[in-house]
Amino acid sequence: MIEVLFEDNHVLAVNKPAGLLVHGDETGDTTLADLAREYIREKYNKPGNVFVGVVHRLDRPVSGVVLLAKTSKALARLNELFRNKKTQKTYWAVVHKRPQPEQGTLVHWLVKDSAKNITKAFAKENKQGQRAELHYQLISSHGDAHLLEVNPITGRPHQIRVQLASLRCPILGDLKYGAARPLPDKSIALHARQLQFEHPTLKKPITISAPLPANPVWSPFR
Repeated sequence: MIEVLFEDNHVLAVNKPAGLLVHGDETGDTTLADLAREYIREKYNKPGNVFVGVVHRLDRPVSGVVLLAKTSKALARLNELFRNKKTQKTYWAVVHKRPQPEQGTLVHWLVKDSAKNITKAFAKENKQGQRAELHYQLISSHGDAHLLEVNPITGRPHQIRVQLASLRCPILGDLKYGAARPLPDKSIALHARQLQFEHPTLKKPITISAPLPANPVWSPFR
């Protein structure tokens, strides 16, 4: 079952739980796209193949807003919006260390090791890397847990995870990028909180927000 945040004839936005793949990989595990097709098939009693286009992705251990296209026209137009950076994404991340400074802009060149599925960040331009930029700010603290709001300007693999780690603020549960210990459910404390975009056919601005997961790590920030 999926948690629908917004739906019309062209788009479907859902709140992805941590642990669920958006798109298929070598594991063959059930994906968000699979669940979305089943949801549409049952809700509208559609036989045969159901079109669901994946517009963007979240890493498996990350939760939050994912936008899917229900028509090929919507998929093409949304792909163009994302490609031209005409969307605004807002993430929330919980880290153990208060960032210094408490707000700022991070720019790195990221190089992904596909074999190990890990990304390295370089402070200086790297010919093999892709430029990555994000803005962050501390918005709340509770004991040794600190909530950051992050607005990525670019969309690179593992970007937020590796750039916050470069600030010496790894995300809670993110063992791959320096967290001290895993979270009980194997998630990481990174949540795609909000997505703003222009509707592909109505041409009006849409803002979609995703409620926080039930995971206790988010409880102080509800």
